[in-house]
Amino acid sequence: MGIYLNPGNENFKRIINAEIFVDKTMMIRDTNKLINSTNNLICVSRPRRFGKTIAQNMLTAYYSKGCDSRELFSGYMIEQEPSFEKHLNMYNVIKIDMNSEYQSIEDKDVLIKSITDSIKEEMRLAFPQIMLDDNDTLARSIQKIHYGTGETFIVIIDEYDVLVREQVSQKLFDDFLSFLNGLFKSDTLSPAISLAYLTGILPIVRDKVQSKLNNFREYTFISPGKFAPHIGFTSDEVKRLCKEYNVDFEECRHWYDGYELGGYEIYNPESVVMCIEEGYYEGYWGKTSSYQVISDRIEQNFEGIKDDVVRMLSGEAVDVNVSSYMNTMNSFNSKNDVFTYLSHLGYLSYNRDEKTCHIPNREIRQEWLNAIEPNEDYKITNDIIKASKELLNKTIDEDAEAVAKALDISHIHIASNRSYNNEDVLLSAIYLAYIYALNKYTVIREATAGKGFADVVFVPYEPKLPAMVIELKSNKTAQSGLKQIKDKKYYESLELYKGNMLLVGISYDEDTKEHSCVIERYVKE
Repeated sequence: MGIYLNPGNENFKRIINAEIFVDKTMMIRDTNKLINSTNNLICVSRPRRFGKTIAQNMLTAYYSKGCDSRELFSGYMIEQEPSFEKHLNMYNVIKIDMNSEYQSIEDKDVLIKSITDSIKEEMRLAFPQIMLDDNDTLARSIQKIHYGTGETFIVIIDEYDVLVREQVSQKLFDDFLSFLNGLFKSDTLSPAISLAYLTGILPIVRDKVQSKLNNFREYTFISPGKFAPHIGFTSDEVKRLCKEYNVDFEECRHWYDGYELGGYEIYNPESVVMCIEEGYYEGYWGKTSSYQVISDRIEQNFEGIKDDVVRMLSGEAVDVNVSSYMNTMNSFNSKNDVFTYLSHLGYLSYNRDEKTCHIPNREIRQEWLNAIEPNEDYKITNDIIKASKELLNKTIDEDAEAVAKALDISHIHIASNRSYNNEDVLLSAIYLAYIYALNKYTVIREATAGKGFADVVFVPYEPKLPAMVIELKSNKTAQSGLKQIKDKKYYESLELYKGNMLLVGISYDEDTKEHSCVIERYVKE
C-alpha cells in the first residue's frame, strides 16, 4: 500500500462513517462497464463541493489492490451488482490529487517530475523484479511492469484541471501535456491501462490539451450522460434525508435544487448536508468560495450580458450557446462563453432541451446579488432589488398606486436594455420588481388557469401568504386585466388559496410610459 500506488481505503472509510452518507456506489457499476473497453478513458467534471473527491476516494477503495474493501461496501447498493466481485480490489491503482500536489510544492516547475519520481519509487518497491530506469517516464514504467507481469493499472487523477485554472507557467503546462500524452495517447501503453478516471471542475481544454485527450469521453455538468444521477444528490435522495432528519423538503428544494441533469433534479450535496447538520437554511456553498468569480466575468461586459443577467436575476431563463467556450480561463469572447463557464461552475443551471440557462435556486441567487451590488453598471437593478421586499408588502396591503410606481422604474430599466415586444418587456419588469418574492413564491409565467393562460401566477410556499394572479395589458385599462382574470376564471386552478388570493390587473401606456394597477382580494362565494 502506497501514497500514490495502490493506496488504502481509509479516506472512503471516513466518508461512510460520517453521520450523513448518501449511497452513491452505483457509480461503480457504470465505471465497471468501461474497464478494458474502447471507452475506458473518461473525464467527469462537476462544480466544487459536488462530490468529486468522495467519488474518486470511493473508486480508489473499490479498485485498489492495496486494501480489502469487501466489508466496507457490505450493505451498499453496488454489492448486489453482478460485476461487484469481478473487479473488487483487483487493480493497481495510481491516484494523484493534482491540487494537493500543486499547492504543496514550492518549485512549481518541477511538479510533474516530482510526481513521477514519487510514483516510480513506490513501483520499485511493489515490483522489485522489474528494472525501472531513472530516466523512464511514468508511462514507460507502467509499460515495463505490464509486459513483465501482465498487471494492469487504473489511473485516477483528481483536480486534473488545476493547472488550467491556476494559469501556470508555460513550462509546467507543457510538462503536464507531455505527461498526459504519454499516459493516454500511446497505443503500446493502452493494454496496460484498464481505466482512466479524471475529475475536475472544467471540461477538457479544447485547444492544446484537446489534442492530448481527444480520446477521452467527457461527462460534464452540462452534458452528464450516464453519470447524471451520480453528480450531486438526486431529488429522491434529498427527500429521504429530509424525512429521516425531519427537514422541510419543499424549503430545502427552494434553497438547493434547480440543476437539471439528464432528467434528474440535482441538489448541491454540500449545502443539503450542512443544512441538515446546522438546522437552518442558508447559503452554505457561498461560504466556501467567493462571488468574485461571477463579478470578474460580468465585468467583462460583453454585448447583451447585462440585459441577460437582469433577466436571470428576475427569474427568467436566457438562451446560451455552449459550443464556443474553449474551457480555459483566458478564452472568454462573448456572453455565451461566460454563461457556459458559470454553468460548469454551478452558478447557472443549463437546460439541455431548451438550450437556456438560469439561476438555479435561492442560495445561488444570493451569490449573484452579492456580485452585482458593488458594480456601478447594475446600480439601478440593485436599487430595484432592494425595494422589492417593500413592493411585495405593498401588494399584499393592496396598495395599487405603489405597485404602479415601482413598475414605472423597473419597466424603464428593462426597456432601455432590450428591444423585445411590449408584453415581454412588461413581464420582465414585473419579474425584476418582484424579485424578493422569489424567496417566498413560485413564479409561473403563462400558467394554465381556468379557461386560458394567466400572464403571471405567484404561488406561495406557505398557505398563509396570498396567491397572486396577474394579468397584463398594454394601452388598455388595468380594470380590463382584472375583468379578464374573472371572466376566464384564472383563479380556479388555485383551489387551496381561495379566500387568500389577490387578483391584479396591470396596464402600461406606451405614450405616457406609465403603469396603472388595480388589486382586488378574491373571496370564494
